[in-house]
Amino acid sequence: MPRNFQLRDWIVLSMTDGVGPVMMRKLLAKFESPGAVLRAQPSALAGIIPATVAANLQNRERGEKAAAAAEKWLKHPQNAIITIADKGYYPEALLNLNTKDPPPILYVRGDLRAFSERPLVAIVGSRSASPAGVNNAEIFARALAEAGVNIVSGLAQGIDAAAHRGAMAGGGKTIAVFGTGADVVYPKANRSLAMQIVEHGGAIVSDLPLGTPPDKHHFPRRNRIISGLAKGCLVAEAAKKSGALITAEYAAEQGREVFAVPGSINSPMHKGCHFLIKQGAKLAEDVNDILDELNLARRARDSLPPPPAEGELLGFIDFEPTSLDDIAARSGLAADALLSDLLQLEMEGKIIAAAGGAYQRI
Repeated sequence: MPRNFQLRDWIVLSMTDGVGPVMMRKLLAKFESPGAVLRAQPSALAGIIPATVAANLQNRERGEKAAAAAEKWLKHPQNAIITIADKGYYPEALLNLNTKDPPPILYVRGDLRAFSERPLVAIVGSRSASPAGVNNAEIFARALAEAGVNIVSGLAQGIDAAAHRGAMAGGGKTIAVFGTGADVVYPKANRSLAMQIVEHGGAIVSDLPLGTPPDKHHFPRRNRIISGLAKGCLVAEAAKKSGALITAEYAAEQGREVFAVPGSINSPMHKGCHFLIKQGAKLAEDVNDILDELNLARRARDSLPPPPAEGELLGFIDFEPTSLDDIAARSGLAADALLSDLLQLEMEGKIIAAAGGAYQRI
């Protein structure tokens, strides 16, 4: 773990109103260290930062409280705080972003090696994903992990959670980027998953101060880190207005490859992926589409989707006629075994029988 003896100064400076990543890099370019910035006279700061921000540097109560909380948090052996000055620890991918300055401070719980020992691919998508979308995210994450890739996502419900689970199931590590403080698990329903990520050698990371609660304005900031850490970003399933498209946009700006899983043209849950493909994202039908594009080793064998859990069969049926053979192939169940379940879905008004023995979601 890094030993930064100026960590208190880093935190105090970062907590100053008006000092964001760009401003901090500007100040450090002039004064070399956070301590030197905090000791600088107003006259020395003139012309570098606005007078209002210079005045804010004198009000350090909030920063001192944050630094005290951080020192207490660091007593746990799995916790670390790294800054852009901690060479060899700070993720190199973030340092080399070609757009936007990297976050000056990262709060991390877990194994720092998860950032560098393997290539990283981000998998993101809808919180309210379909069963098929969740299944696809797990399949892609597991297959990528089996091929020697670690997975980055945001711990949200739906696609994110599935990506984390798939990575661990494939023997890989996974990184969860929080839109809260690193000590605030959101959503609470994923608390157990967050613990599993750390226990399996992965990491939790946030650039927000400890104790920061969830706020909608924080998640785009989180998404920028998710995409920035990775070599490529896969959108597994997303509606047209999904936050996953923000992550994909950041990825494109940062020079990362963007991939999208296609779906039915009648499904609103795939409109975002189809939009990305129209904009130039690579269509991903299986994991080798990603491995080949990123020049990573192809996996030795194809992974078959696991049988659907109870109640998930609907997710394997499209909004257009889907043959019984296709449903069987997607679900991993024999066609004969599906008929009673399909009849039940039809009776519930969730599907209709189509021509040629096919079924269609409604």
